[in-house]
Amino acid sequence: MFPTRVKCLQRLLQLKHTCWCPTSLGKAPCSRLVLGIETSCDETGAAVLDETGAILGESLHSQKEVHLRTGGIIPTVAQQLHRENIERVVQEALERSGVDPSRLSAVATTVKPGLGLSLGVGLEFSRKFVRRHNKPFIPIHHMEAHALTVRMLRPVAFPFLVLLVSGGDSLLAVTRGVDDFLLLGHALDEAPGDTLDKVARRLSLIKHPQCSTISGGQAIELLAKDGDRTRFPFRTPMGQTYDCCFSFAGLRNQINKTIMKSEAEEGIEQGTLLSCVNDIAASTQHTVASHLAKRTHRAILFCKANGLLPSNSPTLVLSGGVASNRYIRKALATITDATALSLLCPPAKFCTDNGVMIAWNGVERLREGKGILPPDVDVSYETKAQLGVDMMAEVKAAAIRMPSVRMKIPR
Repeated sequence: MFPTRVKCLQRLLQLKHTCWCPTSLGKAPCSRLVLGIETSCDETGAAVLDETGAILGESLHSQKEVHLRTGGIIPTVAQQLHRENIERVVQEALERSGVDPSRLSAVATTVKPGLGLSLGVGLEFSRKFVRRHNKPFIPIHHMEAHALTVRMLRPVAFPFLVLLVSGGDSLLAVTRGVDDFLLLGHALDEAPGDTLDKVARRLSLIKHPQCSTISGGQAIELLAKDGDRTRFPFRTPMGQTYDCCFSFAGLRNQINKTIMKSEAEEGIEQGTLLSCVNDIAASTQHTVASHLAKRTHRAILFCKANGLLPSNSPTLVLSGGVASNRYIRKALATITDATALSLLCPPAKFCTDNGVMIAWNGVERLREGKGILPPDVDVSYETKAQLGVDMMAEVKAAAIRMPSVRMKIPR
């Protein structure tokens, strides 16, 4: 019954594809160039790629320093910064590539999911651009782009399992094609990157001399290197829920209570750095990594039981902004070692949001003729958007109990 349902859903998805193929798309492969534009959150990115994945030119404007000063991303501020920078960023990418807009085969832009005000800036600019230059438009799902980035860097055949972890979401999915995903689990409340950032703000890490210019997640990872991860034994979330979904809000509540207790014990007010800050960072990072690893372990066992991954050289791809965390990578490596999977992670610069991954997703879709729209078609952005076919009920029904795996993660 399981395979039958998947095949039927796959046929329905294939029937939904819209493809516009002007004569420019019939040129030799060397002329197929894609401009990618990314504005889903707080990075304004653009890049031009050819069909082989070669980066001909790119530009990225980060809003990180502004949002560090305000204590978090304010959507209206992010929107204004995108508006102020998007034309320059796109122009820089084109100039660095030496590609005139007339030579582009298509423009790919993130339209979902993300912050609505941020997505709107990229979409509005792109719609005007493709109409002015009469170019095909390829709307991009942000998480699909993260999932496929690794294929730009090395040959990775479908299907493979992907764990996407970022500041806006976390999910586990089987990637069976460029636009063919089976969703096994996702975040039920907040994303891991959001949790790490909020813990960092609660600890006032921006006041730490080593952390004043880096993100909350980076600050947690940096301080955790000198901390004792066993000092505060936080409970790993959802231990009695046998599915592949994630939950981090309860963990953050545990951490906040520990911080309040430590502040009372040290006789300091909120906003002052705790003496045990390194230990709290290490315990937080370890529990987040353990939660991600355990849910991924169940996903691997579910895939093996249902023949969703190849028996020869199955692969787990780890991507998204939080995948830059080396400790989390090592935690996932303990699981892939125990289950005989290969673990692939893009370099850190390709894990965070950028125009390159959007352009590559556009290249993949262009090659297969999927989701290519004429320039005059109206497209709307979506702040929330599921990736692929929902198989979470099947995963939960399987109720897979996992064998114990010791998380031996070297410092």
